[in-house]
Amino acid sequence: MSDLLAGTLRHLDALVSFDTRNPPRAIGTDGIFDYLRAQLRGFSVEVIDHGAGAVSCFAVRGQPRRVFNVHLDTVPSSPAWTGDPLTLRVTDGRATGLGACDIKGAAAALVAAAQVTQGDAAFLFTTDEEANDARCIAAFLARDHGFEEAVVAEPTQCQAVLAHRGISAVRMAFRGQVGHASAENALSLSALHNGMRWGTAALDFVEAQHHARFGGLTGLRFNIGRVEGGIKANMIAPSAEVRFGFRPLPSQDMDALHVHLRGLANADALEAYEETFRGPSLPSGDVARAEERRLAARDLADELGLPIGNAVDFWTEASLFSQAGLTAFVFGPGDIAQAHTADEWVALDQLQAYADSVARMLGRAD
Repeated sequence: MSDLLAGTLRHLDALVSFDTRNPPRAIGTDGIFDYLRAQLRGFSVEVIDHGAGAVSCFAVRGQPRRVFNVHLDTVPSSPAWTGDPLTLRVTDGRATGLGACDIKGAAAALVAAAQVTQGDAAFLFTTDEEANDARCIAAFLARDHGFEEAVVAEPTQCQAVLAHRGISAVRMAFRGQVGHASAENALSLSALHNGMRWGTAALDFVEAQHHARFGGLTGLRFNIGRVEGGIKANMIAPSAEVRFGFRPLPSQDMDALHVHLRGLANADALEAYEETFRGPSLPSGDVARAEERRLAARDLADELGLPIGNAVDFWTEASLFSQAGLTAFVFGPGDIAQAHTADEWVALDQLQAYADSVARMLGRAD
């Protein structure tokens, strides 16, 4: 085992032991941030509490033009874990622990690489990614940060990912007129019936988008995740709520998709259509601008000697940096298939490869 991997595992053992599950996101400015502060000697470190358990740590050494971003919050653990999720286990070429893959392994490697290099470096650690609440990055981008490039850590098997889908989540509310289910007009008065008709129309629309393409991605991803409403089987439902989400290609206009999806509902029965979260695609912008930014990210990955991977369907906060005008791509150790699972793990050779790449980018000779 190399010294760099040993250092990465030592830091990962410590980082996993801090409970940063989100929810409940009971995260303060001490704990894991005290640990990072102590390890990043020679860095100027700023820890900011953005409220509601969203805390960021910005660490800078020298005058870098590139910022590395990694989130420290994790999803909740499940009863299916076979061991303590907050205790790292290293066996059979794997490091197993909550967040080891998504994405504390990258954070540990950043710290280890920083400790064996002297070059300019900037790290932004955040704790709000798993809540779809990007207040940490929003605050960072709102300041006069001066950065031109961003490398965002998510599990990409140590390949630079240049493109991914956007994401939007929506709450719809339908109103009906309560009454006996035997009524002649029960089919049209039921809020649930109107919600289900909308769902059928939406699914048909999404099926028709299978031909759309961008950077290796195809079609529109869509999911109706929750439907609630009604009282009992023999009563017309007076209200209903539908929660759904969709993930457009970078080439698809999110606002136009909202207009179309909303228009599929019976206007007389639609009480509310509320977007509850939006994340842009990577790269962001109209088709021409998105392609320009993708090519810039490809050139940067080539300059850094990183292999380029396929576009991915999952969303990342790299899109927020791209939207703000930075050249951004996603690059991290591990496989997304292991993220958010019981006994989450990352391969040791992935940690080694990522740590080596970061150390090289920070100025260490191979």
